[in-house]
Amino acid sequence: MTSAADEHRIIAGAFTERVRGVSPTAWDNPAPCEGWVARDVVRHLVEWFPAFLKSGAGVELPQGPSVDDDPVAAWTVHCDGVQALLDDPATSGKVLSNPHIGKVPLDQAVDRFYTADVFMHTWDLARASGQEETLDPVRCARLLDGMLPLDDVLRKSGQYGPKVEIPESADVQTRLLAFIGRTP
Repeated sequence: MTSAADEHRIIAGAFTERVRGVSPTAWDNPAPCEGWVARDVVRHLVEWFPAFLKSGAGVELPQGPSVDDDPVAAWTVHCDGVQALLDDPATSGKVLSNPHIGKVPLDQAVDRFYTADVFMHTWDLARASGQEETLDPVRCARLLDGMLPLDDVLRKSGQYGPKVEIPESADVQTRLLAFIGRTP
């Protein structure tokens, strides 16, 4: 099995390619998440996760420039900070505590909640900016298999839209996207 650090390196690397591939004129293009533009996809990732880490594990990530000023630099500083955290051997001995999820080893919490979020939002940014939208089908299947049993919990969280109806014969990426409320 891939370590949390390696998984982040791969998934964040793909997201970074999309961030760097956004045309300067495309940052305000509509994104698949209701009310968001391409820039907001990056904003979401660089804003929610630092607070999650700080409150749950006392970890502070470096802050880059505002996403409004420089979304590429904002993402790069954030992503590098997360990778440094995961590459630090001391991280495997730390725990994240959260009232909704209990106590989870920090590297597993990053992998389960953050890296998975980066993976799904890679499609959102690609769609908003007209880039390659294909996601790794093995990761799509693994993520979808883990989310299906939590359908009610995920819907009640407000983090996912209503499921989108698709043909049963749809590929795994389309099934994942439809499950999280995207129209593929």
